[in-house]
Amino acid sequence: MNTATLASLALYFIAMIAIGLYAWRKSTADSEGYLLAGRNLPPAVAALSAGASDMSGWLLLGLPGALYLTGLSAAWIGIGLFVGAAVNWTVVAPRLRAQTEEHGNALTIPQFLANRFPDQGTNLRVISAIVIVVFFTVYTAAGLVGGGKLFETAFAGVLPNTGLSDYMLGIVITAGIVLAYTMVGGFLAVSLTDFVQGIIMMVALVMMPLVVMFGSGGEAGGSLADVPVEGFLSLTEGLTLLGFISAVTWGLGYFGQPHIIVRFMAIKSVEQVARARTYGLSWMAIALIGAVGMGLAGRAYAERNGLVVEDAETIFIVLSKLLFHPFITGFLFAALLAAIMSTISSQLLVSSSSLTEDFYRLFLRKRASEREAVNVGRVCVALVALAAIVMASDPKSQVLSLVSNAWAGFGAAFGPLIILALTWRGMTGTGAVAGLVTGALVTGGWIALGLNSNFVGGEGLYEIVPGFIAAWIAIVAVSKAAPAKSPQPAL
Repeated sequence: MNTATLASLALYFIAMIAIGLYAWRKSTADSEGYLLAGRNLPPAVAALSAGASDMSGWLLLGLPGALYLTGLSAAWIGIGLFVGAAVNWTVVAPRLRAQTEEHGNALTIPQFLANRFPDQGTNLRVISAIVIVVFFTVYTAAGLVGGGKLFETAFAGVLPNTGLSDYMLGIVITAGIVLAYTMVGGFLAVSLTDFVQGIIMMVALVMMPLVVMFGSGGEAGGSLADVPVEGFLSLTEGLTLLGFISAVTWGLGYFGQPHIIVRFMAIKSVEQVARARTYGLSWMAIALIGAVGMGLAGRAYAERNGLVVEDAETIFIVLSKLLFHPFITGFLFAALLAAIMSTISSQLLVSSSSLTEDFYRLFLRKRASEREAVNVGRVCVALVALAAIVMASDPKSQVLSLVSNAWAGFGAAFGPLIILALTWRGMTGTGAVAGLVTGALVTGGWIALGLNSNFVGGEGLYEIVPGFIAAWIAIVAVSKAAPAKSPQPAL
């Protein structure tokens, strides 16, 4: 490994730590500062933070890997995600920013739900906090798998002998850097690092496909048509109805991702949500197009030049080492780490906020001081990270598979709940509990029964579909069967 590559990565790590220290000085005096940056994020920071924390290593590993293997038909996942994000920014963002402040200045999603439905407040806080911690541990593990794959593929034989494999050492290093700035700087550190990381990711995703296609060995992109996979450049080749539904319904997950929608709560004002939406969707469109191009161009390059890629999800890493100057390679590795770390940090902080606000302060220390709550939050960040490290320790784990399970769990449990809580006055606390539990259980049961891989004798149906539908029906049915005894607050 060239020293220039290591120097480039070292600069990236130093920048992330520096941002964490800056945030520590600016916004960690109380819970609102530590958990929401004082509700004072500029639109551009909130938008890129939401995007970067959303996409994770999946954007540079999982999605290009899927396109590398199957071709353009895998792009329907990205299309579904973009549509879902657009609806999320339009329907959920402005309402959530306004209503979380109106309903008791809620700092977490469980707090908002409890304040919105006080008759079921404790149940909603506890159940939603459990769902958040469980699924975010899985989600964080997916990010750490990405970090492990990067170090295993890019730094094989170079890392010092610590008694750990390159894969496990990569996981430990990734988790360690994230913990350093997240524990110290809280939400502001996470958001500012996300902003920087989002810019790095976008530059890398624009640069990589162009160099692969038009650089040496790319033959001006003409090799795309030479990939020996039938219909490689077709959006519909080999796509069944169930496959199409499973792909595009990834977009349903956006409404229930706490680490994404919490950014809406932190924007400076409702009036600035529209600007943030423009920034966020523009960034997302560029990033998704770049990831699709990376997968297609990477496969074409490999076929044309006889390159053997054992794990399709590492195509970005392999070509970064092969085609670029070592210093630029370090920048590209930093982009991958940025994708991974931006999501992990957000997930750790949201999990910590739920453990602190919805367990510790609710049951153990109701009168805990602001300083005590911040310190407990830091401890919780470390505990969730340790659990995720254990879960990610299997090097055979697939990033896309882990992400898809966690994404579906949140989307089904919280998606219908958040949408209806923000838009329907007829929803009740009992209906909210029913929807939350139903969405989580149906999703988990669908996975446990293997119906996401084999449904009615054919290919599987993505678990978010039955989970989301069942949760929506449960909320509406129970709310109508047992109307609230007191008038619902205005929306």
